[in-house]
Amino acid sequence: MIGLSNSARLAYIPDMTEKLHIIGGGMAGSEAAWQAANLGVPVVLHEMRPDVGTFAHQTGNLAEMVCSNSFRSDDSESNAVGLLHWEMRAANGLIMTTADKHSLPAGGALAVDRDEFAAEVTARIAEHPLITVEYGEITSLPDDGHWIIATGPLTSGNLATAIQGETGTDALAFFDAIAPIVYFDSIDLDKAWFQSRYDKGDTEEQRKAYLNCPMTKEQYEAFIDALLAADKAEFKEGETAGYFDGCLPIELMAERGRETLRFGTMKPVGMTNEHKPDEKSYAVVQLRRDNALGTLYNIVGFQTKMKYGAQTDVLRQIPGLEGAKFARLGGIHRNTFLNSPTLLDDQMRMKSKPNLRFAGQITGVEGYVESAAMGLLAGRMAAAEILGGKLETPPNTTAMGALITHISGGADAKTFQPMNVNFGLFPEVDAKTGRRNRATRYKAYTDRAKADFTTWMENQG
Repeated sequence: MIGLSNSARLAYIPDMTEKLHIIGGGMAGSEAAWQAANLGVPVVLHEMRPDVGTFAHQTGNLAEMVCSNSFRSDDSESNAVGLLHWEMRAANGLIMTTADKHSLPAGGALAVDRDEFAAEVTARIAEHPLITVEYGEITSLPDDGHWIIATGPLTSGNLATAIQGETGTDALAFFDAIAPIVYFDSIDLDKAWFQSRYDKGDTEEQRKAYLNCPMTKEQYEAFIDALLAADKAEFKEGETAGYFDGCLPIELMAERGRETLRFGTMKPVGMTNEHKPDEKSYAVVQLRRDNALGTLYNIVGFQTKMKYGAQTDVLRQIPGLEGAKFARLGGIHRNTFLNSPTLLDDQMRMKSKPNLRFAGQITGVEGYVESAAMGLLAGRMAAAEILGGKLETPPNTTAMGALITHISGGADAKTFQPMNVNFGLFPEVDAKTGRRNRATRYKAYTDRAKADFTTWMENQG
């Protein structure tokens, strides 16, 4: 059955007892459902929203983006994230094809209109003849049947308790912070200007995908003072504060050193202030379009745990944002994930309960793209098993293979933490490329990955 064409697979419907159940309709769950259904397996997608909400989600749509609207770099030749985009497109990934349809100018990144994106994912899932969406909370771990748990970092308390009871270990957790969103018409364009860093992009729209707010040294120092002094959200008793380094609150970065932001989120390089072209900015705050209409802009890299009142006061110190009105202020939430190297095999199954697979951020991958990619694999693997076969893990020379190798045993369980895809997870390429020739070396990684992923796909028939 695995070797059948897609049309033949869709024409074949297994015994209806052989359904695939998926808990969670985020990036991973939606992708898993799409992949399995396209292989001919009936899917029941269980989503607790809108019946049971979370403090981070705003709608009941599937695949809602609660943090950034960016899928990060789309460069498949020299960037590991862009390579993962390429692999997901090659596998007919729902998340990537929908993201491409609703993309916004973002320089070399892939950003989307988050509302249109989620609405279309929801519609395509609902329209699929082999997918049924059931709304309501699942509170326990099923003992039989084929299941994928893709509940993400905001897994409900009841289900998290059930998982914890089965694993016999404490779940690991870190805090993730959300960046604020500003109404475009409240930004002062006499101070801010449109430009992507280093004018990156193939079109004029791409080269002007970001709004830039410049700071002098005095303004920057005053901003840092205000940031450090602002009231912050307090942690509840029993909570840990192990932040993921790729999504640190801006005030925590400032605490690491007053110049930290100038060499990271607020670095002033690659930009020329069109209002004062002869004046070099000491620091620059960037904003990126958040919807297709261009009415909303998010403040790039400004994840924060500042309390709401303090947030508005501090952020309005940024030149150009003095009169800013906010569609959403930043926030902080608890992200939960498994110690996957000890709990999951390379088929993403729980070792103690192999009828259960896990996918997405709960497995310890970090990022929209990474989560969706693990959903893609889990959906295909589960479908193959239901159809009487087995889908081998992609080679670890590919982006997907490197991620699944990392979470299923490649990482040190004692120090395991959420991980974005990066070339450090890949086997070394031929040393002849030289460590100093980064562009050549990265191209060697991506060329090898594309060839190996293509072969892996072809072997599935």
